[in-house]
Amino acid sequence: MDGFHPFHVLRTRGLWITNGAIAGVLALLFAVLYLGANVDPVGHLHKLPVGLVNADKGAAAGGRQVNLGAQITDSIRKSTAGGDRIDWKVMDENEMKEKLGKGKLFGALVVPDDFTSSTIALAGTAAGNNPVRPTLTVLTNQSAGSLGSNLARTAATQAAENASRQVGRELTAQTGTQQTKLPSAARLVLADPAAVTVKDGHPLDPHSGFGLTAFYYALVLVVCGMLSANVISGQVDHALGYTHNDMGPRRLHRPLIRATRVQTLAISSTLMAGLSLLMGTLVMAGAVGIMGMDASHLPLLWLYSVCAIAVVGIGALTLLAVFGTPGMLVAALVFIAMAVPTAGATTPIEALPGFYRFLAQFEPLRQITGGVRSILYYDAQGDAGLTRGWVMMAVGLVAAVLFGFGVTGWYDRRGLHRVPAADDPPAQAALPA
Repeated sequence: MDGFHPFHVLRTRGLWITNGAIAGVLALLFAVLYLGANVDPVGHLHKLPVGLVNADKGAAAGGRQVNLGAQITDSIRKSTAGGDRIDWKVMDENEMKEKLGKGKLFGALVVPDDFTSSTIALAGTAAGNNPVRPTLTVLTNQSAGSLGSNLARTAATQAAENASRQVGRELTAQTGTQQTKLPSAARLVLADPAAVTVKDGHPLDPHSGFGLTAFYYALVLVVCGMLSANVISGQVDHALGYTHNDMGPRRLHRPLIRATRVQTLAISSTLMAGLSLLMGTLVMAGAVGIMGMDASHLPLLWLYSVCAIAVVGIGALTLLAVFGTPGMLVAALVFIAMAVPTAGATTPIEALPGFYRFLAQFEPLRQITGGVRSILYYDAQGDAGLTRGWVMMAVGLVAAVLFGFGVTGWYDRRGLHRVPAADDPPAQAALPA
């Protein structure tokens, strides 16, 4: 074969077919998984949680007690106009603030305590010269996700405007001929009595990326774990003498040190656990110290970062140990291709197709993002995503250890060693055991 030019390998059909199949499948999967989750979020919207608060105290009108706020909230809740896209959660103001502060709501619609009294006043001729419109407040929650917050704002705003027009029709019918005595401006206000204002229901610090720093920080942790696993796997193989290491123009070799597959995975995992301390420290230093990302609970954030990198890294090392070279492609699909669309950061889980909602229940990035979001935005409250993050990381670690060491142990017992004894180079026989 020495007489063949190296470029002759380009004539090998298998080289083109194998690499073309792998590259083509990856391109197709990434396109389908990424775009499939984000092409039509409104069309896939299902039960987006939005708060509905009636703080209206009511007022006396025509000899009876009236509460227009209760009528509005009941009408919105029972309305079928939006199908099952919005899950209206009827609650009081304190519960609403608590839910917004834990990321359990993407927004809220609030009827104020003076809504009925202010609305009834519009129907009086005394108020005709200077009508004061009652206000319906729409609250957003960017900390739960920008797109989800915008979807909630749109739904709540439309509901508020529809409710205002409905109340206006009732007031117009009640005033009857008295409308002619009102100025034209007052009549217009009477037809659409409520003003709708939009406010931030859970304000974030200015260096929070409109609620996206938690996602990008978690993504950095996952990428660090996955890529470092590839580096560590290669360097451990080189240190054991199974592979060479190219450093620029130099190719370095080491004597072969026999290790079982279980021993190799244990060495790599130990190295990953140790280096995660360094990587977690530098990630936090870069994000908070250098780039100025707003963050609190720094010791907890550091610990969470270290553990997330370690768990993802050990998971990726397991895939490499079990599947070999294709393991890195599997890791890319698990930790990136299927993880980013289901993280619930850019597109809320409630706006994803059913397949992606299923993936979101166990995909690592979503669980890690929930914990980081709790630390950064929700005062590290456990039920705001932090507890789930810790639990799912523990489950992931146990699953990786059982799968990785179980399969590699089976390889070893079957004699599926990386270098069979008959293939040892003669020079290796003189090496110390």
